[in-house]
Amino acid sequence: MTVFLLVRHAAQDDVGRVLAGRTPGIHLGATGRAQAAALGARLKPEPIDAIHTSPRERTRETAEAIAAAAGLPDPLVTEALDEIDFGPWSGRSFDNLNDDPDFRRWNAARSLARTPGGESMLDVQRRALAHMERVAAEAGERTVVLVSHADVIKAVVAHVLGLSTDAWWRFEISPASITRLVLADWGAKLVQLNETVPT
Repeated sequence: MTVFLLVRHAAQDDVGRVLAGRTPGIHLGATGRAQAAALGARLKPEPIDAIHTSPRERTRETAEAIAAAAGLPDPLVTEALDEIDFGPWSGRSFDNLNDDPDFRRWNAARSLARTPGGESMLDVQRRALAHMERVAAEAGERTVVLVSHADVIKAVVAHVLGLSTDAWWRFEISPASITRLVLADWGAKLVQLNETVPT
């Protein structure tokens, strides 16, 4: 059995106001740095064997704080955990995007829609789950932290719970939160959803 701790990156300054997406150069703000430090302290007692992270700066900085607290090597950067490719939506405010009919369609039916970058929620789900399955096959009885993004984690959780990707809005994945899953020969199970750590 492999335990996965799915961690959403800590907050960047425009979280909730701007769709950061894959925009380069978006780092943790002061609040996010405090959240990352709190995550590191919270996860230090866990028997973590490895940390994998999305390539985005905000996820790498979160993963590095966890690794430093746990005394682990540098996190492994993997494209499988990357943010959704939102294409030209990246960097736009949600107020602006909400006037875009394509963005409204994306949020209404993610099982059918694609972003301007070409990804569907099912594409995201497939790449994240394939990575987890590879890790579980190699890792065996281990605990692995995966630092990623809200929608990537939601896609994985939806699959484990047998929900459509259209159910993305029915549960929260907060900045700097921990979601615990186990993957074994008998399948996958959600153990804990969206644990937030006080700062």
